[in-house]
Amino acid sequence: MKKLVLILAAIMAINVQAQSPQQAEKLLKEVTSKVQAYDNMVIDFKYSLDNTAENINQETRGDVSIKGNRYVLNLMGTTQLFDGQKIYTIIPEDEEINISSYSEEDGNSITPSKMFTFYQDGYNYQMDIKQNVKGREIQYVKLTPKDSNAEIKNILLGIDTQTKHIYNLIQTQDNGTKITITVKSFKTNQPLAKNLFTFDENRYSSYYINRLD
Repeated sequence: MKKLVLILAAIMAINVQAQSPQQAEKLLKEVTSKVQAYDNMVIDFKYSLDNTAENINQETRGDVSIKGNRYVLNLMGTTQLFDGQKIYTIIPEDEEINISSYSEEDGNSITPSKMFTFYQDGYNYQMDIKQNVKGREIQYVKLTPKDSNAEIKNILLGIDTQTKHIYNLIQTQDNGTKITITVKSFKTNQPLAKNLFTFDENRYSSYYINRLD
């Protein structure tokens, strides 16, 4: 009897493991489909970076506005604007602006507008733990890079099972650094200024502009 129970347990474990990637893919597709239906998104988030070995712990707040593939990201005193063709990184503290062209072929360019689809290439994924966070059921999906030499060890994507919105993202790197992004506010279809995603060079006449290409 004990032997039969062990065999059944092993079969169940194999069955769950086999279904896990398909379930994870289905959930991720539901998230992508949900957000792609919105005209725009305005997200406030908490950003934290932790590396115990190096005694580094940083925490800050940020926000991002996204419409299609365009976005404006404010984080750590820097603004990054993408108008669909070029990326403008505005650094008020140094009165400097870096301008570069965006390349779709550049796999390292994970922009905010791709945060809901980046998993589609280069990652294996499976269902992970489920947690109750202040009454919200958060299902985690674990993403592991297919490239064994990648600096990222894995990514845990926390998804609210009711709203199909991303609650948080936990990225663990090979050097022990852990980056956590937690969504504090998620608003959709907001009245955005018409020129929000347009860079106006005249506003920065005193800035040094560094054109990288």
